[in-house]
Amino acid sequence: MIRIIYLVSFMLIGCSGEYSSNEHSQFLLTNSKTVNLMSPSKVIVINYWATWCAPCRKEIPELNELDHQLSDRLDVIGVNFDGVVGEQLDQQMAKLGIKFDNLYIDPRHIWGLDAVTVLPETLIIDSKGQLIHRLLGPQTKSSLETLINAL
Repeated sequence: MIRIIYLVSFMLIGCSGEYSSNEHSQFLLTNSKTVNLMSPSKVIVINYWATWCAPCRKEIPELNELDHQLSDRLDVIGVNFDGVVGEQLDQQMAKLGIKFDNLYIDPRHIWGLDAVTVLPETLIIDSKGQLIHRLLGPQTKSSLETLINAL
């Protein structure tokens, strides 16, 4: 219930028209915190997933491990392709064993990206908010570490 209140609050604030450009990059996470995707201070790995996507289910343990082992350098954040929120999102995350936070709203517009057409899709954002990689298909912890270490 608290998450729904936060979500509605952010939506109402967004309608006020009193946002700075920095505030447009603030996104609510499932842990009730926000992340600034235009200036995150850490590398951000954004993963698009769905319960019906077999490759998504396969890569989730890899993403959990990446998030846990490199938490000092990066944050893994999920986006549910089907746009579910609230308790339904919590249930789907639990069912798939997702341990990383998820966004309630897709942030793709920040980088001028069209809608997701292939799942899974993973975006790597540097600590300055720049889109560095757009990866289609399942990823492994190792393949993502290689790309992140090259930043």
